[in-house]
Amino acid sequence: MGESTGGKPYQRILEEAYERFEAAEDFTTSVEEEFALLDPETLDLVNRFEDVQAAARGTSLEPNLVGELIASEVEVKTGRQASFAGVPEALAERRAELAALVEPLGLALGATGTHPWSSWRDQRIIDTPHYRRNDEILRYVVWRNNTFGVHTHVAIRGADRAVRVASALRNWLPELLAVSASSPFHEGVDTGLHSARTQVFTRFFPRCGVPDAFGSWREYADYVGFLYRTGSIDDPAQLWWSVRPHLSFPTVELRFCDAQPELREAQSLTALMVSLTARCARALDEGEPLPEQPHRLIEENTWRAIRNGLSGELIDLERGDVLPARARVERLLEWVLPVAEEIGAAPWLRLPEQNAAERQIARHAEGASLEEIYAEQVRVTVPAAG
Repeated sequence: MGESTGGKPYQRILEEAYERFEAAEDFTTSVEEEFALLDPETLDLVNRFEDVQAAARGTSLEPNLVGELIASEVEVKTGRQASFAGVPEALAERRAELAALVEPLGLALGATGTHPWSSWRDQRIIDTPHYRRNDEILRYVVWRNNTFGVHTHVAIRGADRAVRVASALRNWLPELLAVSASSPFHEGVDTGLHSARTQVFTRFFPRCGVPDAFGSWREYADYVGFLYRTGSIDDPAQLWWSVRPHLSFPTVELRFCDAQPELREAQSLTALMVSLTARCARALDEGEPLPEQPHRLIEENTWRAIRNGLSGELIDLERGDVLPARARVERLLEWVLPVAEEIGAAPWLRLPEQNAAERQIARHAEGASLEEIYAEQVRVTVPAAG
């Protein structure tokens, strides 16, 4: 969820963030993937993060492995890449390194947006100051957040430009979610949704989901300052929006997407996320108009993506007509392609015939149990490297 600011005055936090954005190198990239820690026999969630962390000490994975709220979850990071071109290999390496680390510990890995049956009541919050604070201020809200996602960080030069890129990205959050949906099962039931993770996380947490649009750094900083002065937050990481200018790094962070069972689809999804971020920046540079849809309309498409993912329809909010979600994403792929070629992402852009949610739903319709379906997702999470 983020890093503690250690009690630093919020004015200084904002000043330092502004300075970092002004000095940033465009389009350097880092990706974070969240994985479930599982008993390899039952595939239940198990509270073993501390064991994984201890095993990572002194290895090449140590600087790229962190805890993420619950002890049955682990996050790995690609680390800062000069452009997207380095990301696919780094994603593959991290998955392979993590698999090699957890296997001797008697653990397996899962990478769907939710665990299909393990109860939140059995998960333990990890013992760090940051997560103890989240537990204190959020209580039931944070206890229920047993979810797994994939986040991209893309450096954007210029504080005003970063805020405007984040505001532009709001418009395409539903398309990204539709592509990534991987969590139709939760709490032992077929939820009827394609992304139960999004419903759990964004509908529970405060300051989460689709943010308002901000037109400048000053406007954004004024809002953050308001939250501090009113005691609404004591750490900028408590803005849990689905897209945000990150105040610890000079990046725009996209954090809306479900975790991806298959490596190839994680690589493709992150190629789209990073390319879209860079494309919005280029549009601003070149004076190309970008939409600024109201929150209420983006939320309509968000619900459609939660409910039906790529199998459903999304509204063209500029024209007011309704198109298959796949058609909307295909248009988006065409729009980002020039910048994708520039940053080394184009070879990885593809729209799968079925995303992870569609495949799981189809297997359930054939009569497969949740246990059988999840076992299939676990088997594909860490294929042979290369």
